[in-house]
Amino acid sequence: MRVLDGLYFLMLSYLARSSSAPRNRRPARLPRWSIRSNVSIADLRKDYRLATLDEKDVDRDPITQFERWLNEAISAELPEPTAMTLATVNAAGKPTARIVLLKAVAADGFTFFSNYQSSKGQDLAVRPQAALVFHWVELERQVRIEGWVEKVSSDESAEYFNKRPVRSRIGAWASPQSRTIASREWLEQQFAEAGARFGEAVPLPPFWGGYRVIPESIEFWQGRGSRLHDRLVYRREPSGAWVLARLAP
Repeated sequence: MRVLDGLYFLMLSYLARSSSAPRNRRPARLPRWSIRSNVSIADLRKDYRLATLDEKDVDRDPITQFERWLNEAISAELPEPTAMTLATVNAAGKPTARIVLLKAVAADGFTFFSNYQSSKGQDLAVRPQAALVFHWVELERQVRIEGWVEKVSSDESAEYFNKRPVRSRIGAWASPQSRTIASREWLEQQFAEAGARFGEAVPLPPFWGGYRVIPESIEFWQGRGSRLHDRLVYRREPSGAWVLARLAP
């Protein structure tokens, strides 16, 4: 009985300590390796050797240089050559990033389309600045873009919207992007109702359209051996001219 009494006392002491522990303590540190492969993540690395990037080889206009790299990514048949990370900041200073698709590039900037009432749209309404990142991993390349953001004209938005497949246009009406919804069934019901309402003639929603990122800086990154990567950045002067510089990797 004394042994059982001792075990009971120890159990009560453990439970008391557990219940009094702070609720917001950090979870136990997990092992630093992949459960599936049992390989240390810290040991995963690749030495880049495909290409170099030199000042004498790039165009003096960063937009032309970007188009050159984009065309090479398309020619290489990469899975999503126009996919880019879009980073925004909300009114409270909280950053958010997501993947969107580039739909146009020209001297005046980089264009993508979205729901203006989405989280990204709300961020851009209060802080019209953004950063873009293209990562063409198969070519060992990145492009980083930072700049101001403006909405494109309604005519430009309508021109692109009308080129989208009908079901994609219906989806723009059906989905209250970034908002909490009740279920998948609710979303599909909204889609069915919008499809019945518009048929094939789906108009541009008033809450949907394009944004243009007007670049202030564009950095081209080419992976190199020994982590001595090539980084060339174009910065726009107040005059509008671009100045090219090399950054340390």
